[in-house]
Amino acid sequence: MQKNIDQWQFEQSTTDFNRLMQKRIYRVLLVCSRYDYFILEEDGRIEEQIFNEYMALNMRYPPAVIQTDSAEEALKILEDEETDLVILMLNIGESEPFSLARKIKDLYPGKPIVLLTPFLREVSAHLKHEDLSAIDYTFCWLGNADLLVAIIKLIEDKMNAANDIVNNGVQALLLVEDSVRYISHILPVLYKIIIWQSQQFAQEGLNEHLKMLRLRGRPKIILAKTLEEAKQIYKQYGDHLLGVISDVSFNKNRNEISFEGFELCKYIREKDPFLAFLFQSSDKSNAERARQLNAGFLWKQSKSLSHELKQYIIENFGFGDLVFSNPKGKGETIRIHDLADLQKFIFDISDEAFIYHARRNEISRWLNARALFSIGSLFRDLQIEDFETLNQARSCIFDAIAIYRITNCKGVIASFNKNDFNEYLTFCRIGEGSLGGKGRGLAFLDALIRRHNLYDKFEKTHIVIPRTVVIATDLFDEFMEQNDLYKIASSESDDKKILEKFLKASLPNRLYHDLQNYVKKIQNPVAVRSSSKLEDSHFMPFAGVYRTYMVPYSKDEKKMAEMLCDAIKCVYASVYYKESKAYMASTSSVIDEEKMAIILEEVCGKAYQNRFYPAMSGVARSVNYYPVLPETAGDGVVNIAYGLGKYLVDGGSGMRFCPKYPKKALQLSVPELALKESQKYFYALNTDERAWKPLDDDKVNLLKCSISEAKNDGAFQFCASKFDFNNHVISDGIVESGLDIITFSKVLNYNLFPLPEIIKTLFNIGSKEMNTAIEIEFAVDMDKTPDQKFIFYLLQLRPMVMIKHLVNITVEEAKSKNVLLYSEMALGNGLFENVKHLVVVKPEAFNSVNSAAIALEIERLNAMMMEQKQQYILAGPGRWGSSDFCLGVPVKWAQIINASIIVEFENSQFYIEPSQGAHFFQNLTTMGTAYLTVTDNPALIMQRAVENAEKVVYETDFIKVFRFAKELVCKVDGRANKGIVMVYPPLYKEG
Repeated sequence: MQKNIDQWQFEQSTTDFNRLMQKRIYRVLLVCSRYDYFILEEDGRIEEQIFNEYMALNMRYPPAVIQTDSAEEALKILEDEETDLVILMLNIGESEPFSLARKIKDLYPGKPIVLLTPFLREVSAHLKHEDLSAIDYTFCWLGNADLLVAIIKLIEDKMNAANDIVNNGVQALLLVEDSVRYISHILPVLYKIIIWQSQQFAQEGLNEHLKMLRLRGRPKIILAKTLEEAKQIYKQYGDHLLGVISDVSFNKNRNEISFEGFELCKYIREKDPFLAFLFQSSDKSNAERARQLNAGFLWKQSKSLSHELKQYIIENFGFGDLVFSNPKGKGETIRIHDLADLQKFIFDISDEAFIYHARRNEISRWLNARALFSIGSLFRDLQIEDFETLNQARSCIFDAIAIYRITNCKGVIASFNKNDFNEYLTFCRIGEGSLGGKGRGLAFLDALIRRHNLYDKFEKTHIVIPRTVVIATDLFDEFMEQNDLYKIASSESDDKKILEKFLKASLPNRLYHDLQNYVKKIQNPVAVRSSSKLEDSHFMPFAGVYRTYMVPYSKDEKKMAEMLCDAIKCVYASVYYKESKAYMASTSSVIDEEKMAIILEEVCGKAYQNRFYPAMSGVARSVNYYPVLPETAGDGVVNIAYGLGKYLVDGGSGMRFCPKYPKKALQLSVPELALKESQKYFYALNTDERAWKPLDDDKVNLLKCSISEAKNDGAFQFCASKFDFNNHVISDGIVESGLDIITFSKVLNYNLFPLPEIIKTLFNIGSKEMNTAIEIEFAVDMDKTPDQKFIFYLLQLRPMVMIKHLVNITVEEAKSKNVLLYSEMALGNGLFENVKHLVVVKPEAFNSVNSAAIALEIERLNAMMMEQKQQYILAGPGRWGSSDFCLGVPVKWAQIINASIIVEFENSQFYIEPSQGAHFFQNLTTMGTAYLTVTDNPALIMQRAVENAEKVVYETDFIKVFRFAKELVCKVDGRANKGIVMVYPPLYKEG
């Protein structure tokens, strides 16, 4: 027996789903009057219905429908165009469809022809006198557009049956029926059940591509209208039938009533006593005869026929769960949901139940119904008597499933399993929905590391992604629906009320159980990150819009699970916060379209007393919009900071360098600049679990620490230098006295580990893989591992928006008296049209005390502009979006979302590096917003605005809004990093 398993392992352990459904219906010719076509469209929306059904099955190329109302034109279309199916509509009193069908059949013998008729008594009488020999199928149109989909699938099933069933093991349902009206009613119902079943077994696929392929293995429906035809089908496909659905009485000679259904059942019972057989009849008296034949029975006139049919098929055709019941009638013992369950519980099934269900082929039927043909066929061929003991039979099933799962898991994302989750498994998923944008990005990074052998490519360094579990979007849907949260979510309630409602809700039980198992296998804090469907897409990344929570590690598993649950609910709630809805509105997205996955990611770094953080966090972009000679835009730019990446996300001034010229970091060019611009504080996670609270502020348990607090931490020695006040120099050696400053000099100047080379390699590989400019988020653990390696964690890889329109800004334009604003440090590219408003923060009003109030005023103004559908230019001193109130106005993206151009005035009091916070920068470029750094005196710009504007339409103590009579000319040359705003359109040259 083991020899048979070994042979099966090498020869049959997997099914090539690419070989299935090779023949398809791509084009349908519908011949009917314009009135009939209008009725079909009005009732059923033909192409939309077909498209939706195909998308539900993840099938490509739904059929196109071509309509004509003339026989002559129909023949011309068939001659000129490739057409796979002809559907004729019957017009009462005319014989044209039948003569046309005969002509088509003579010219194209293999082309299927379907007659679609209205359901009327006179139609049935009319058909009795017609020659239907050229018609393959006749159906009644009952106003249900699903019938058209069912017709297409029935014909496709017939076209592919020989190859898919006989050669590849696909299963089938045999429908034996001769009533046109009943076939037309029941066929769409059967396909709905099969689609439901196919969506269930598709979950056995380990990624989206494999799930799509597995759908090709759905059971087929084969239709027979006579006893002889049904017997022939059974002879051909009997070993692959899940069950038979048959009428009792057939119209043998039009007037003579027969009971050929019972004869068919007896014929099949002699060969397979356990094959599911269901009778359907309009005569209730046939139920007793069906019971005697060990068959099911449904009354055709039942008002709940569709439901009863679905229940019977689920319970008897191998659909749904595999239920092991006690044969002595004591009810269900074990319910098997999927293949993993069968492997897990196979030794727990009682001997009586195991023997009973195995001998009835129910295990193999269930496996085959789930498109697990290789395992199903193996167990159909094996009998209990082939084994010396029942445990040997169980072991055979267990081993075969293990072989199948191992073979199919190679190179794909794993589903979370408490027994399999360990320190070697990098990426798992909980649920079967989408991974969201960030989740997909992490999975891609994991594959990229393996594909390019990056793990050990660089000396002294391992390159990895953090150990990650993604909670897929289907659990978000389940959470929202089971707690009835859509009402509060779509309301105008404030953020705190929404969060309060979400926190009171319960997560799905299956998710909670997985989280309980997850916390048993971790020993680090966990970052609970959003991974929505729209995040990190090419055009709507939603970067930084949703929340990320850092959950401290607790040895109390129950407490740890509770904190994770609360953090997950907080992230879910953030989908419906005011800021998120504003972003949705600005991108023309519908809130109902957004689905949220959750990333559980072990936090990178080490614990130091009550602080947990990595030595380095960074953001690298392959295109640098602010190059400093000798850098070029294509060399890229990197910003790194000590501690958690929250510092950079909030616009903190990290260490900026170009990976091609790492020793030319601007902040280290002179000691004074290094002292002034170096990092003064860092973020760390508070490891005290009592500090964790589920609030709308995701920084609730982050510590904002001064640099001096870290001087005794192990990572600090690799990142800091000393500023010697006496000698006015920066020293990278061991110096007892002086001020500690973060320079990363040992990395950038002395190659402590090859960070610049790593970044350049990732730019090269990532840009080619994504076919666009990229942005990378990373962290580095510099407290060395036992094998003396630094750990470089790839946290995120996302696309940057590429330049779409190229323009030139001429010298003449730059010197023109029409210039309102001019910058030679401009971000973005292209023409910005429909702008008539300039919003200026009064330079004399700006200071750290007023900056928060200014942000609120701008938010109110932005809302007014959105309501009026007006774009505007926003200008003010310092860095926009900075969390440091001294450096600029601390606006969030949602507060300025309607600004087409953002202008940053250089502040004369201190040097400010152009704002490139990771999320602010990503949203800026994604929304196509220009960012100009202007060196002109703000007072001069205000004077130009006063002289040229039509009027001041709004003014407060802090801001002034100018409206211009004509649209402003706004241009940014991304190649030269130049931007200009002029008060009326002069001539310009397109690049």
